[in-house]
This record gives sequence, C-alpha cells and structure tokens, in this order.
Amino acid sequence: MDTFYAQLRAELEIKLSFLEDKPEETVDSTIKALWQKAYGFSMSAEEASKLPLPELSDQQKVLLSELTSQRIMGKPLAYIVGRQKFMGIELICDTRALIPRKETEILGRKALAICEDLTKKKSEVKVFDVCCGSGNLAIALAFSLSNVIVHASDLSREAVALTNENISLLQLNARVKAIISDLFSSFESEDYYGNVDIIVCNPPYISTSKINKMDFEISENEPLMAFDGGMVGLKVIQNLIREAPKFLSKNGWIVFEVGLGQGPFIIQLCEKSDLYKEIEPVTDAAGNIRVIAARC
Repeated sequence: MDTFYAQLRAELEIKLSFLEDKPEETVDSTIKALWQKAYGFSMSAEEASKLPLPELSDQQKVLLSELTSQRIMGKPLAYIVGRQKFMGIELICDTRALIPRKETEILGRKALAICEDLTKKKSEVKVFDVCCGSGNLAIALAFSLSNVIVHASDLSREAVALTNENISLLQLNARVKAIISDLFSSFESEDYYGNVDIIVCNPPYISTSKINKMDFEISENEPLMAFDGGMVGLKVIQNLIREAPKFLSKNGWIVFEVGLGQGPFIIQLCEKSDLYKEIEPVTDAAGNIRVIAARC
C-alpha cells in the first residue's frame, strides 16, 4: 500500500493543481478521498483525511487509477467522490449544483450567529434560503438549531432535487422544505409577507463576460447559472436588496455573500435603498468583505 500511495502522490504532485477556493483539497486529502471512493465509501476530502486507508484489491486499485485520471483531467474532486463537507456536515454533491465552498462558511457562521440570537427571543425562527444550490446553508442552520424552520428555493429544478436529497440524508424533512422559485416568486403571498426572520443567500455574482474565463475545472463542470450575475454581476443582488424587506419581520435580517471587491459598492446600494437601518460587512481572514448583513 505504501508504494502504491507513494506512486499516486508523486503523480499528483506533478499533474494536479488546486483552486484557492478549495483549501481543504491537498495532494494527500485528494488521494485519501479517491482511495475511499475506490473502496466503496463516498466521503469528502476533509472526512477522508481523518480515517485510516483500507487495503484495496487489485480491481479497486484499477478503479482508483481511473478516478485519479478523472481528477487530473479536471473533474472536481467533490463530484468524483459525491460528497462535500460544509460547516462540519457531509452533503451529497454532484453536477446539479455548485460545490459548497469554505468561503461560504463565512456567510453560514454569520447567519447562524443571528439565528442563535433570535432563538433567545423567539420559540421558532423562520428562514428563507434563496439560491439554495445543494441546500448547504439551509441544512447547516436547521441542523445546528432545533427551532429553525427553513424554506429553501432555487431557480434550478436540478438543484432543488439535490437539496431535497440532502434534506432527507440529514433527516430534516420536518423543518426544511425546498421548492423551485425565481428568487421570491414562489413566496408571493400573505403567508410570507413580513413573516420571515432571516433571509440568507449565496447569489450568482460573477459578471456574464467573466463566466467563460473562470478556471477550466469550474467552467467545464459546475452549473454556470449558479455563477452568472448578469452584465456587472449584481442583477440578483440588486433584486435581493429591493425585494427582501417585503418578507422580513420587524428587525429581520438579510445575509448574503458578495464577490471580491464588490462589498463597498453593495453597501452603498443598501444604504441608498433606505430599506435597512443597520448594515454590517463581514470580512474574510484577509480583510476582504465577503458577506453583508442588513437589518430592516
């Protein structure tokens, strides 16, 4: 096993490059996740890194070599192994939705902190997760707090199907529901107006002209609709800022991710809208604004 592992490691060190937005992926975590997949276990790179490697049969070694070739050719690791970890939770991951990123945990942690504060005042916290993708934010909030109720939605029928599979995987069907919706379109009713405590969103925020210039691993594998934010990357965000207050309860929050460099301008958009009385930027470790939280 040691010799085979060393051979794989030497090959990947030469042939494989890693994206900055997937810091959990290294040569070793990649091999371990692919190794477990070849053995028959689907798990994320993070999870595989914690476990000892099982002995592989000759047939399983052949499969591992095939999986390794897929990775070298640019297929994302999470799509090969079928799992990705987000905020400590293993989720099903495939081409129906973009791969949850570590950077989005900044959004998740901020939303969770707001939810935790609200649970001190309310017996039930109602959440919208719009542009839900694989359902990672909705599931993380409901999994962490037992009195959080989440309505998740996405324009993509495939993403909603994946979200529902993840909801079932985590046995959260009683508190998380996912439906198809173009932002808030499916929630236009008195049942929701002024009745939501927090809206979370990881919207598309890449400008259309830059979509095909993204790294090959992204542009050739992940659903481009999940990245395309229109001409200047702000189409969905502008609609989000404008439409969210109709659904938010008194002192309700909207919390959403923004692209690198977009933060200051989007804060100005929130201020000029006169819809929010408190606007808070949340930065990453490098000091870049990656999340904006605004309270009505």
